Amino acid sequence: MSVDWDLLTSHAVEAMSKAYVPYSKFPVGAAAIVDDGRIVVGCNVENASYGLGLCAECSLVSALTMSGGGKLVAFSCVDGNGETLMPCGRCRQLLFEHSAPGMQLLTVSGVKTIDEVIPDAFGPSTLDAFTATDPADNTGCEGCE
Repeated sequence: MSVDWDLLTSHAVEAMSKAYVPYSKFPVGAAAIVDDGRIVVGCNVENASYGLGLCAECSLVSALTMSGGGKLVAFSCVDGNGETLMPCGRCRQLLFEHSAPGMQLLTVSGVKTIDEVIPDAFGPSTLDAFTATDPADNTGCEGCE
């Protein structure tokens, strides 16, 4: 898939300009392309209790859900200077949950796939695999009676 990273990053910069950051003074903006071609954006929104602040990726996924859902195929995140910013671990997990296979991310070290930035991730397929087996069924256990 060919991604116009400049266009996607410009959407992230625009979103960053709307960030609510009275405490950290560290605005973040994010933008992603959805599998249907839409672009969704998000910005960080802080809270006086600090721990309740929302990362830009959180508001982006909320926007994705509120605008009809879908899967993310490309993602860009920027800081207050418009420089590429790598999502934190929590946000990588959030993005993984809503990503199309092979989703691309613009990172500080170039374009990477979601699997490269969160290898061996726990996600919906992990839960599906677990629920497909019966934990009470010991037929596959050697020596189990």
